[in-house]
Amino acid sequence: MQKLSIQMFSKSEIYVSYGILFILIAASLVLGISIGSVSIPLFHVVQILGAEIFNYPLRAPINASTVSIIMQIRLPRVLLAMLVGFALSLAGAAFQGLLKNPLADPYTLGVSSGSSLGAVIVLFFGVQLPGLGHFTLPVVSIAAGFFTLVGVISFARLVQRNLSVETIILAGILCSSFLGSLISLLIALSGEELRQIIGWLLGSVSMRGWSYVSLITPFLAAGLLMLLGSARELNAMSFSQSDAKNIGVDVKKHTTIVLIGASFVTGSAVAVSGTIGFVGLVIPHIGRMLWGVDHRHLLPLSMLLGGVFLVLVDLLARTIIAPTELPIGVLTAIIGSPVFAIIFIQHRRRRMTA
Repeated sequence: MQKLSIQMFSKSEIYVSYGILFILIAASLVLGISIGSVSIPLFHVVQILGAEIFNYPLRAPINASTVSIIMQIRLPRVLLAMLVGFALSLAGAAFQGLLKNPLADPYTLGVSSGSSLGAVIVLFFGVQLPGLGHFTLPVVSIAAGFFTLVGVISFARLVQRNLSVETIILAGILCSSFLGSLISLLIALSGEELRQIIGWLLGSVSMRGWSYVSLITPFLAAGLLMLLGSARELNAMSFSQSDAKNIGVDVKKHTTIVLIGASFVTGSAVAVSGTIGFVGLVIPHIGRMLWGVDHRHLLPLSMLLGGVFLVLVDLLARTIIAPTELPIGVLTAIIGSPVFAIIFIQHRRRRMTA
């Protein structure tokens, strides 16, 4: 297994990177709100957001319907796309660092499929856990994703004690195929009432509303805290477990924390948007090329970049063949599949020449 080297950057370079990404986040949010079936001038978007969020007075009267479109339809949609991008990119960066595998992400490891199955079971059977209410959906989705991940890693270790990229990916693909067949079975048995879930499974943030933003936010925050709290240990484990143990890292403890944290963010994202593949693969790979593999910065920077990416992909999905909308998952697969192939070929060549 190829060892990763941590590339160090000056504080000024890191601060510049954060600054640029925050500017891109703001710009993509405004652009995503402005463009749609009804175009809204960018200046009006900024004015309305300032008035509604910061209580800043409007300089000119704006139609009430425009305010409603922005605050009740487009803003929650764009925010949800951003949060899902945050979650998937964060999970991908964590999985790749922990498994020392550039091809690991929630989609290829089967975690997204497991979370999707958990969500479909909740919707199919109308499950509601005591005391959780509408939070049953993300909780079951997170739990299903976590147990799927444990199953994939356990199966891969049975096949090959020293985990290789091929073994992990094969185990993830096998698991995804099996879970996908179970989801298809549930849809077939449900008749017409669950066929609308097919569109959800393809990945979408359309017409979700503020309730879905509130569903993902606490779990994303919890997962982010867990992953950032183990960023230094993740750096050590990215070299080897023996090296990490030699410098005093509790490998088992922090491995568990990273797996749970990544499952939190993946499961909550899948619960609100369906299966959106390859974001967690492509974005952390770009992040490592730009900022190195110091997870103290790679995790949050990849997260921010993923948010920008998914907001722009959602914008493309609803405008490229307007008025028809494409599922986001379709576009991310079109973008991610060739990138996946390139990364896989490069990884194989490096291993053969090592």
